[in-house]
Amino acid sequence: MSANQTTKPVPKRKSKRERRMKLAVYIMIIAMVVSTITYGLAVFVGL
Repeated sequence: MSANQTTKPVPKRKSKRERRMKLAVYIMIIAMVVSTITYGLAVFVGL
């Protein structure tokens, strides 16, 4: 194994599909956090 075979990630432009996937993941995470907080508030207020 020679030292030249280290594979470096080639800097390429992010495709629209990749960006959309990332955005969808962020939206899902935010939605989960918000729903958790609202559920916690509902339980807290319910007590």
